Amino acid sequence: MTWCNRLPIRAARPLLIAFVLLGLAATSARPAISIQEVETSSGIKAWLVEDYSVPIVTIRFAFRGGTTQDPSGKEGLANLMTDLIEEGAGDLDSEAFQERLDDAGAEMRFGAGRDSVYGSMRVLADQKDKAFDLLRLAIEQPRFDEASVDRIRAQIVSGIIAEAKDPETAAEVAWRKALYGDHPYSRSAEGTEQTLAIATTTDLKALHKRLFARGELAIAVAGAIDAGALKHDLDRIFGGLPAEPSLVPVADTAPRLAQEIRIPYDLPQTGLRLAYPGVSDKDPQFFAAYLMNDILGEGAFTSRLWNEVREKRGLAYHIGSALVNNDHAEALVIGTETRPDRAAETLSLIRSEVRRIAEEGVSKEELEAAKKKKIGSYAIDHLNSSGAIVDTLVRIQMEDLGIDHIERRKQLIQAVTVEDVRSAAKRLLSADPAVMIVGPPLENRKG
Repeated sequence: MTWCNRLPIRAARPLLIAFVLLGLAATSARPAISIQEVETSSGIKAWLVEDYSVPIVTIRFAFRGGTTQDPSGKEGLANLMTDLIEEGAGDLDSEAFQERLDDAGAEMRFGAGRDSVYGSMRVLADQKDKAFDLLRLAIEQPRFDEASVDRIRAQIVSGIIAEAKDPETAAEVAWRKALYGDHPYSRSAEGTEQTLAIATTTDLKALHKRLFARGELAIAVAGAIDAGALKHDLDRIFGGLPAEPSLVPVADTAPRLAQEIRIPYDLPQTGLRLAYPGVSDKDPQFFAAYLMNDILGEGAFTSRLWNEVREKRGLAYHIGSALVNNDHAEALVIGTETRPDRAAETLSLIRSEVRRIAEEGVSKEELEAAKKKKIGSYAIDHLNSSGAIVDTLVRIQMEDLGIDHIERRKQLIQAVTVEDVRSAAKRLLSADPAVMIVGPPLENRKG
């Protein structure tokens, strides 16, 4: 995900930041949120959390179809497009648009993920009308002026060239290609120097026209605004867009396992990454896998991998696992870095712990501790500010989990049994994983 780097710099911005900081304290102290579904007369829907503790309105939205929609041979187009959206809209060129945005005291951002293009705005409530007019222009009529295209493209290419010599970047490219082959998930979101060189204003306008539509649009709003006012604003911002996007179908896929990817580099640390099958968040076993993953490696200071690899043996500074969920693929990924002369030992230990949890499952005490942590930390991690709230609500909408998901989540976690976790662990972790080794060759290989 690439955000535009520029932030408004007008003198009033410190006041907005001060209100935001106050808002963080206010929302983090709130025990629960009340979500309203708002629908306009034109059928635009949004989830709203009213909060008048500070006079700020935050909006986040996502259009289905992200970098997977880049035309073949023009990878990086969606990323370039979103970086250009603030570079002028309607009859306002880049400089004029930025001046208006600064005058409104608003922060606007756009970006492109694998499966969606997203945007957000945060503004003082009494300035929202001016700011929302600019947001409408940016969404509906981005200019893609040639001078702006050339400048932003040059910035992206500069970053690509700088990263080309970075072992981590090379490893990431090899990892995606090995796991996903020719699937769009294997491509770089930023594209390449060659693919960006042939991107034209016509390409950018065509992609914008295909993606920016009212259908497949998720919106969340939090702050000092009521449902009536929001309905009017939603129609104003999004009402002029086409009814439906024109998306290129993307096939479901799964990571290619049972392979070893070696990236030889003379590095002081050897990077290890393992990929196992994942699980959809709509799968009946999702929460069992979610808790199992926390026990295995996601829980810093408490997980089995942390205790065995770091605490007991000091083989790594950090180690962790994660369930990676995209629209068209899932995986469970484990990653760490260690001394080259201990890398074989570390890899063997990771495999051993994975086998142990796959064969034996977890204890009742481990499961209860994971449940308590996952239930107790959710509000702190996902609902502790207006920005976090809208981000979470948009994600829930895009994953089609339902407006009551936050309420149901606790019951779904509590219902997981030790046997459920054992079954999920066996299902996901019995596979022969894909393994990537970045650094010197392994010494005294074991396991």
